[in-house]
Amino acid sequence: MPAEPAIPSSSLTRDAWRRLLRNRMARFGLVVFLLLTVASLFGPMLSPYTYEQTNLDYGARGPSALHWLGTDPLGRDLLVRLLHGGRISLAVGFLATAVSLCIGVTYGAISGFLGGKIDAFMMRLVDVLYALPFTIFVILLTVAFGRDFRLLFVAIGAVQWLTMARIVRAQVQALRRREFVQAAFALGLSRSRIIVRHILPNVLGPVVVYATLTVPAVLLLESTLSFLGLGVQPPMSSWGVLIKEGAEKMETYPWLLFFPALCFSLTLFSLNFLGDGLRDALDPESAED
Repeated sequence: MPAEPAIPSSSLTRDAWRRLLRNRMARFGLVVFLLLTVASLFGPMLSPYTYEQTNLDYGARGPSALHWLGTDPLGRDLLVRLLHGGRISLAVGFLATAVSLCIGVTYGAISGFLGGKIDAFMMRLVDVLYALPFTIFVILLTVAFGRDFRLLFVAIGAVQWLTMARIVRAQVQALRRREFVQAAFALGLSRSRIIVRHILPNVLGPVVVYATLTVPAVLLLESTLSFLGLGVQPPMSSWGVLIKEGAEKMETYPWLLFFPALCFSLTLFSLNFLGDGLRDALDPESAED
């Protein structure tokens, strides 16, 4: 009797990746975001212009063969400034998200694992911080520590961790009653080792999904601060700075607003589509039998 053909093995990660790639909107978001990221990283290196190079005699002109996206009133190439601004905006988005994840995951894991009065106190503190207006809080941090670009992502990340803390806390509370955690307790493992080795790896799914949705929120907050003049300072540029400058001259030079707003909108949409796709891909209930 011939042997039955072996069924190829599959892992949870491979299944999630397959479901993600079957989602058209998630694929679109992933491709657009990768293109914008690669262009921002390597585009300025290929241009004959620099982001701060001025040409007052040339002035503000629309898109042409010399300057594909036009120039601003100082004669600076908009494409180079747009790509350079993308570097800064994406760097702030990723670094501030990393700061918020470190704080939120640690805080939520400790709160959910310890439980009792400690958990109640820690969550009431989160509720109090939720009542504070985020933008005002970031402005205060920016004023207190200066307008240094390197401190901007720390200030933004310090106010974006609250929702992540709640998500991780809920996941940890459900996991700490599972059999494998109780077995780790029975073996005498320390609480810190149980959290790091057994609980945190099982909450990576929701953390990854929320991280993709946090980056757009951080980009919006950075743009708001730059629009108010509290973010990235000239001659450096970010998408928020370019949108601010374009909004001031939109009636005379509409391309100065259109192209930065287009890149910013595409980034926000792509990350939201990717986050929705990751949520569906990592949801066990969406797996096909």
